[in-house]
Amino acid sequence: MIENSNNSDIQAGDQHSNHAEHDKSAPEKQQTIHSDDDGHDHNATDTDSGWKSHWQLLLAIIILVAMLVLEFGFEFVPPFPANLIIFSAAYLLAGYNVLYMAYRKAKRFDFFNEFFLMSVATIGAFVIGSYSEGVAVMAFYSVGEWFQDAAVNRAKRSIQALLDIRPDKVAVQRDGGFVVVDPKEVKPEEIIQIKPGEKVALDGELLSEKASFNTAALTGESKPDTKNKGEQIYAGMINLNTVSEIKVTSLFQDSKLSKILEMVQDATSRKSQTQLFISRFAKIYTPIVFALALAVCFIPFFFVDPYVFNVWFYRALVFLVISCPCALVVSIPLGYFGGIGLASRNGILFKGSNFLDVMTEINVVVMDKTGTLTEGIFKVQDIKSKEIPQEELLKYAAAIESQSTHPIGLAVVEHAGKDSIKGIEISNVEEISGHGLKGTIAGKEVLAGNTKLMKKFGIEYPAEIDAIVYTIVVLSLDKKYAGHITIADKIKEDALQAIKDLHELKIQTVMLSGDKQTVVDEVARNLGIDNAYGDLLPEGKVEKVTALKNEGKKIAFVGDGVNDAPVVALADAGIAMGGLGSDATIETADIVIQNDQPSKIVTSIKIGKLTKKIVWQNIILAMVVKVIVLALGAGGVATLWEAVIADVGVSLLAILNAVRIQRLKI
Repeated sequence: MIENSNNSDIQAGDQHSNHAEHDKSAPEKQQTIHSDDDGHDHNATDTDSGWKSHWQLLLAIIILVAMLVLEFGFEFVPPFPANLIIFSAAYLLAGYNVLYMAYRKAKRFDFFNEFFLMSVATIGAFVIGSYSEGVAVMAFYSVGEWFQDAAVNRAKRSIQALLDIRPDKVAVQRDGGFVVVDPKEVKPEEIIQIKPGEKVALDGELLSEKASFNTAALTGESKPDTKNKGEQIYAGMINLNTVSEIKVTSLFQDSKLSKILEMVQDATSRKSQTQLFISRFAKIYTPIVFALALAVCFIPFFFVDPYVFNVWFYRALVFLVISCPCALVVSIPLGYFGGIGLASRNGILFKGSNFLDVMTEINVVVMDKTGTLTEGIFKVQDIKSKEIPQEELLKYAAAIESQSTHPIGLAVVEHAGKDSIKGIEISNVEEISGHGLKGTIAGKEVLAGNTKLMKKFGIEYPAEIDAIVYTIVVLSLDKKYAGHITIADKIKEDALQAIKDLHELKIQTVMLSGDKQTVVDEVARNLGIDNAYGDLLPEGKVEKVTALKNEGKKIAFVGDGVNDAPVVALADAGIAMGGLGSDATIETADIVIQNDQPSKIVTSIKIGKLTKKIVWQNIILAMVVKVIVLALGAGGVATLWEAVIADVGVSLLAILNAVRIQRLKI
């Protein structure tokens, strides 16, 4: 069974608090132990002691079955005290761990727990001579506990195995050749070699001309990603077809994958409000159950004649067995582990199970434009020239924009090609803030920028330019309008479907952007976004989100997690889009979408809803069955056999229901 883990003191209510410091060394792959405060160790691998305890339990069940066959099949019962000794041996084999845990907790004056409850119930059965039932309760309870531990360990292993895929060895260039070393020994600026089929161990820059990588472990997408020389490569990628060389840019423990793994491990310890409620509920529920069991045993003395102590004591024991809260205590965190693991496999990282709950309540998704709904990569869409050929206009534009680092300028240069401006004389280049560039090219005065630049220098241009929706670069040569270039940021492929899916979920969509209103309106119209606001500074975005929150809306904000940090902190859930390349996004956001797909916003909401649905199915199932059997037990209808079968049965059903999250496809 699982109770509160050592790391559970991280409060789910503080959604935007800093994470606790983690040990940055790589976790052991073969043996990861999650220790609970009740002393249980849930090992990620089977150990000798684990197998030993399984054989002890199996032996106890064999002895129990043999004794029952003798009693009911051959009507032979060993005489006292032989039968007591045999059943006691089986009882200790099956329940030693439970008795030990009850003793440890009792030393701390903690009597209201499932271990103490089961110990009292089974020892009580021995006291009144119900030996076989006492052994059966302990054996079946231990079987249920074994299944629960196995399910929890599997969920934790699936989360760790999903991301902890870094190899133990890497080939690094030293002394004129490549030597195989531990990745922890490799330093930045060293060169490593990755052969086809091998996993990248460290973050770095690709030195080879071109290579293809499988990025599924990081982004949830199995489609090969082709990288060119100079592009960033991350630990966890798998080299597909050619021997590649990579210049390391960060230490092993500082890789993006290490940070992501730490975040996922931390997520399993941050409790949802449902988990916190059940933990508090169990602390109140258990002492109430003990009190009711005592009432069932002794109150009839005053109302029933004749009062037979053994009869009412037996009913109280049944009451204790069925009241065990193990189905709730285990299946609920198991459900959230499954939800976090499912999200991770889909390239979505939740920083805590509390955010799975938060996403089920979202009714407004507020999105940034550039990099969230659009590619964030500007491309030349159209070129219009006057009195000179388009190719010549493009050369002038590329030449002067080559002196700028602005994304729009880079788009012009990329479209023209760097070779097109070789040999062109460029001088006296001046950047006019908020307007554009001025300079001299081949003896001609060149202006390149927005319409405000043209107005500033008194240059007339066609009126229809003011009506152009997209970003434009207007050019003049020797104070005469020469033409303009239209530039646009491409909308992402799945952005339209993402907005449609959000609307199907009855979620309002809002776009906030610092881009000009005409551009924002055009993107919103193409995608069907409900409300769109442009020309916004960061404080303007904060005002818009604050206004929505004042209306009682539950808000998820989707952006880059860095420039929009104030809005991310203000929103109920801050989602970073494409967070793989940025440490800051991983630190700032509550949820990180590792690729650039807006559709993952919908996926994260669906996973949250699915997880909450399964968790509440388990809660309702456990409570309904327990109430029914508690009533039957108090009324003398249910026996200890029926009580333990109901208890273990409910636990197993709840576990199977929770585990199925890990197999679902969203």
